[in-house]
This record gives sequence, structure tokens and C-alpha cells, in this order.
Amino acid sequence: MNNHPHGTQPAHDPYGSNRSHGDNLGYQESYPGGQSDYAYSTPTPSSAPRRQRREGESRDRAALVIHTIGDIAAGFLALWILLYMLDANQSNGFVEFVRGVAEWLAGWSQDIFTMDTEGLRVLLNYGLPGLVYLGVGHGVAAWVRRL
Repeated sequence: MNNHPHGTQPAHDPYGSNRSHGDNLGYQESYPGGQSDYAYSTPTPSSAPRRQRREGESRDRAALVIHTIGDIAAGFLALWILLYMLDANQSNGFVEFVRGVAEWLAGWSQDIFTMDTEGLRVLLNYGLPGLVYLGVGHGVAAWVRRL
């Protein structure tokens, strides 16, 4: 009885066994003119797809970290603006912490805008760096993902 898919047995089996389609491990069958010959093909290394996947995962993780840092920085600045606008107690420990972080993050942009209205000055002097951190964080993260 002939169990070969094309109705013929292989003309030559280098290992002297009857290999089926599923167990040819590194060999590919070709059927020119209905005959079956074994031709050696180099199997792809299993580490290549894994290495490629790891590189992609590490890029995605790096992009996520950059993205998150930009979001957290902008969040602290937005939170300080909100606490200031809502006239939060300046001697509260949490409010002092948020203000300290916001002042550190916005140190490069302090007094860009000098307005008579204190609320507008805080909004612009802390809002601008918040937008910059968002834009730079998201832009760099997108660039890293494309590498």
C-alpha cells in the first residue's frame, strides 16, 4: 500500500527510512515529474526570530518608558497648576511636594511670561513646559519605536 501524498515513494532516502511529510527535519521534498527527491535546506536558526522579537520588545519598552516619563512630568505640572488655581493650602505636605517637583521640572521656563495676573503667569510658566514634556516624550517614543 502506497501512503505517499503523490502516489509514489521517494526515489532515494539518504537515511534508508520511510520518512513522511511531517518528519523531514531540515529536508524539503520536490516532486519534478511526479518523483520525490530529498533536497537539503538549511533550517532557519530558532534564535533569529527570538532575537528579532527581543529587539522589538526592548524598543517598545524603551519607548514606553520615555512616553511615561513625559506623561508623568506633564502630570506633575498640570497638577501644580490645578492646585494653585484651586487655592490649595500651600503648607500642606502634598501640595509642597507637588510644587517642588513642578518648580524643578519648570525651572528652565520660569519667568518666561511676566504677567500682573498671578494665575495666568502660573498657568503659562508651568503649562508651557508641560506641553513641551508631552510633545518631546511622545515624539521621542514614536521615533524609538520606528528604529
